[in-house]
Amino acid sequence: MAAELKERIRAALADDPNVAEVRMFGGVCFMLNGNMLVCSMKDGSMLARVGGEQMPAALKKPGVARMVMGGREMKDFVVVHGDELGGAALKRWIALATNYVGPMPAKEARARKAK
Repeated sequence: MAAELKERIRAALADDPNVAEVRMFGGVCFMLNGNMLVCSMKDGSMLARVGGEQMPAALKKPGVARMVMGGREMKDFVVVHGDELGGAALKRWIALATNYVGPMPAKEARARKAK
């Protein structure tokens, strides 16, 4: 299920040259101009960065909860259960995340230290 979701996200974002993939959170995160947009999680759910203004409406949708990491709620992020990502729902979530992340300034790639 997780691999299928990753491929569906990849296909939905394939035409955007500003999207990159980064392995993170046990899955694959899709970055828009260096800013986290959505992530496919290993359990088949998806992490979406929707922002504060869109958060109340997002949390009213079925199968959606705030992202919690290390016992702390993560600002601007929700987790969408995999059962709620069928059909056109995935594209709607990506559009919601893009609405928030798209206007953010681009982040420059960080130099990686050699091991």
